[in-house]
Parts: sequence; structure tokens; C-alpha cells
Amino acid sequence: MTRHRAPSKVPTHRVDWSNPRLESLLQKTENWQIDNRGSFPPQHVEIHVGWGAGASKPAALVWEREDVMVLETAFTLAPGEHVRVDKSFGDGLQTRWGTVAESRAGKRAGDEEANIHVHWVHIR
Repeated sequence: MTRHRAPSKVPTHRVDWSNPRLESLLQKTENWQIDNRGSFPPQHVEIHVGWGAGASKPAALVWEREDVMVLETAFTLAPGEHVRVDKSFGDGLQTRWGTVAESRAGKRAGDEEANIHVHWVHIR
């Protein structure tokens, strides 16, 4: 009969946060800016801001999953703003409704000059 030992709740690896080598490594990463737009090929979309908005504004869809879209725009959107996103789909148009969950200025090279803003939209 084989006995299984319960895993220990005490960490097996201790970290000395004051170690000069570790401090040096952590200092090198202080100014890193992670941008998770990834390598998704940008797709032109039109967005409508607000529930009854008639005029659309151009945007780029730079990442998408079933319930989240990441959009790049040349304007700001406030968190909580309701948007409609229209994108070409085959011969037609696909419309998705969502709410801006987060919005910030772009941090990639060239984003500031191009006035790029990045928005995370939760799809309904």
C-alpha cells in the first residue's frame, strides 16, 4: 500500500528580498510597460458611443475574445460608457454592444504622436 503525504503548507523556497543581486534585477524592470494588444491583426470597425448615437467614429479592433474587445481610437472613452461596435463580417455587418471597462493612453512607440487611446470593452 502506498501512502501519500499531504503537501506542506510551508514554502520550500525562501526569498531574500534584500539580496543586492535581486534588487538589481528588480530595478531593471521598474520602467517596463506591458502592452497586451498582442499580435492580433488590427481590423477597422466603427463605434457608436451611447445607446442612441447616430454618428459613428472609426476605431481599430486590436484584440478580441468572446466577451471582450480591445479597441484603439484617436479619442478618449470614459469607463462605463456604452458603445456599439460594428465590424465587417463576410458580406454583412456584425454588431456587438458593450461597456467600456478600462481606457488609457497608448504606451507603444508612436502611440503618443498618433494620439492613440486603448479601450477594453466588455461585450454584453
